[in-house]
Amino acid sequence: MLDALTLDQMRIFVTVVECGSFRSGAIRLSRAQSGISHAIANLEAELNIRLFDRSGHRPVLTQEGQALLENARDIVLRVDALRARARGLGEGVELELSLIVDTLFPIAQVGEALVEMRRLYPSVSIKMAVEPLGGPISALTEKRSTLAIIVGEDFRDPRITLEALSSIETVAVVSRKHPLAIRLQPRPAGVTDLADHLQIVLSDPTALSEGRDFGVISPQTCRVSNQETKHALILSGLGWGRLPLWLVASDLAEKRLVRLDTLTLGRNAQLISEAYLAHRLDEPLGPAGQAFSHALAQIATRAGE
Repeated sequence: MLDALTLDQMRIFVTVVECGSFRSGAIRLSRAQSGISHAIANLEAELNIRLFDRSGHRPVLTQEGQALLENARDIVLRVDALRARARGLGEGVELELSLIVDTLFPIAQVGEALVEMRRLYPSVSIKMAVEPLGGPISALTEKRSTLAIIVGEDFRDPRITLEALSSIETVAVVSRKHPLAIRLQPRPAGVTDLADHLQIVLSDPTALSEGRDFGVISPQTCRVSNQETKHALILSGLGWGRLPLWLVASDLAEKRLVRLDTLTLGRNAQLISEAYLAHRLDEPLGPAGQAFSHALAQIATRAGE
């Protein structure tokens, strides 16, 4: 009867297939080979089919065995996931890790840290968004997020604790075909020169910067909601603006973009800001949040070396 099937039988079946033989499967599972053979034989008897052709040197999956392998794998994986989730709940592990990332921070580092967190806590779901300016800190104060990555010193809140991660370099750039890139004047561009051209800037999705502008010089602006749009519009030659160096390094190397020749926007048109990992003081991080924080700090340190 199919009701007599056991998870152990299916795990043994999957392991033997992955290892290529009953002997190797027994070694991986720390079982006697005879016990592995007996379990497979019982499984075949209960299913009333042959899973392996044993006529050769090594057991080979039959067509029926191949057809059922994916079902067995799926069952084993689902049960393992169930156990991991239950273990996490018993240890107080979060069901979900919510994270808001400043648009200036390299998302690849976040991904690498999340991979490490999931290695330790595979039952934890992830909810992540990328927002500019006041978005990350607002997500914390409004309790929409557990963690946030904030870049710069413009937004602070006494309810939020910060831990420095790394330095983020932003550079003022323009398309190589833009008038600011092909100026004939020998002197660097001044404020009036920059103000003569459209500046591409990010809009704040929150009210935190209401009545304030950050780094806006030109009265002619194109306000966009995300970094990808800003990058694309600057590449198109529409206007100039600041972008994180990690995002435009290849564009600069391949001459699609050039640094603005100006002393108005920092030496070499570059600005360095600090990035912080932040969370609410009244909501201590759980095990998954702590694992992510530790991993991200190590990754950011390595990237800055």
